[in-house]
Amino acid sequence: MIGNRSRIFVLVLSAGMAGAALAGGLPAQRNDLDTKDLARVRAVIALTRDFSKAEAFEAMPGGAATTKKTINRDIFSQSSANLTFEQERDFKLGNALFRKLWVSSPSSTQASDGLGPLYNARSCQACHLKDGRGHPPRAGEGASSMFLRLARAPETAEERAAVEDYLILNMPDPVYGEQLQEFAVPGLKAEGHLRIAYEEVPVTLSGGEVASLRKPSYSVDELGYGPLDKVTTLSPRVAPPMIGLGLIEAIEPADILANADPDDADGDGISGRPQLRRFESGAAPVLGRFGWKAQNTTIRMQSAHAFAGDIGISTPDVPKSHGDCTTVETDCLAMPVGVQKRLGDTEAPDPVLDLVTFYSQNLAVPARRDVADPQVLRGKALFYDLGCTACHTPKFVTSRDAEISPHAFQLIWPYSDFLLHDMGEGLADGQQVGVASGTEWRTAPLWGIGLTETVNGHTFFLHDGRARNLTEAILWHGGEAQRARDAFAALEKADREALIHFLESL
Repeated sequence: MIGNRSRIFVLVLSAGMAGAALAGGLPAQRNDLDTKDLARVRAVIALTRDFSKAEAFEAMPGGAATTKKTINRDIFSQSSANLTFEQERDFKLGNALFRKLWVSSPSSTQASDGLGPLYNARSCQACHLKDGRGHPPRAGEGASSMFLRLARAPETAEERAAVEDYLILNMPDPVYGEQLQEFAVPGLKAEGHLRIAYEEVPVTLSGGEVASLRKPSYSVDELGYGPLDKVTTLSPRVAPPMIGLGLIEAIEPADILANADPDDADGDGISGRPQLRRFESGAAPVLGRFGWKAQNTTIRMQSAHAFAGDIGISTPDVPKSHGDCTTVETDCLAMPVGVQKRLGDTEAPDPVLDLVTFYSQNLAVPARRDVADPQVLRGKALFYDLGCTACHTPKFVTSRDAEISPHAFQLIWPYSDFLLHDMGEGLADGQQVGVASGTEWRTAPLWGIGLTETVNGHTFFLHDGRARNLTEAILWHGGEAQRARDAFAALEKADREALIHFLESL
């Protein structure tokens, strides 16, 4: 049963959401299209009801930016296919900086020192392996592509007011800051080490087949600077794939807001909410769309915070040369930094952040495979019938006014609404992030999901990689997705396989 909401380009929102959007300065409808173009776009992005054949342009999920390069381990590292020669040059320069290994200060490299002093990785690529999906640490290895967010909910009236006004996301641990740092430069202790214990939970599917879900529990040992605060929550996060980020950034905010239904006014059980940020008091709120809880508003913002939080490298946007070191970690703050005054005031001065941002914006989405295969089409029909598209919105048309011209006015197929949804207690991390509660997560885009094993050599999914395959990922869905999850579990085996085959074609 397809949800009865018009999933996008709704000009009249629910009264509560429309009022909030207009009052906060967020757009209630697109202003980059005339009436004729808006009508065209509505027709193009409408949910199909014909599953006898592939839809027009379905094989090109990134529009004209889609890469048609050979499918291999490097397929997530290709540039948008429609870049100019000059843009391709900037992409390659950004790629070099994305892969750059930073070293501790002082060093003879000068332009490469500044690592840490506490850190999770020495390069962007170390977390985003092959520009793809991270994974939980294997036996004997550090958690370089997975880390723990540390935070507590606001407690005082002042803290609560700041969160409610979208000015802060939450409160960091007073000693360990915003995330656990597994590594440290020579002469300094690391903050601690992530530990995971799994419990196998059997789930019986239609026909008597039994799937086993691994339920994780998280802890930290070898804490270097005393205990964590008793109210600090641990939220594990694996690095998400990098493909298509610039196209996501080019989606008009009104199109994302059009799918929001925070009070479930239409009664379909789906209550997507937007994540909002405000960067100074009185400023207009900005829509978040990146990160597991949609906490980042732009790719540049996400990149700058990753430089500081993950690597300990300062940029003009986040000039924290000691990274996530807190005032309690005095040994960390006493360590030298890598600022070279002849180069600039930060360890990664302009144009480093510009180029890394551009690279991140232009990692291409690969072309679809087998879009006309009968089993794929059957799986697609089931995906729609089970109601999965209520959150995994198939299509958008990007803004005519996109910052990067190759991203403008493209039909894209990310399979996400980029809103926050309650996913139930099974997936809860208990950590509030802005308006996102401890059970809410941003709908993850599905494009490229079928190439995870090709690129990264594993099939670990969800925010913490607990799911070992796509079937397990679906079975972990709860909350607003419980009905669709139960319907999947009730399918005959051949139908479940068809739906998985559809996902593998994305």
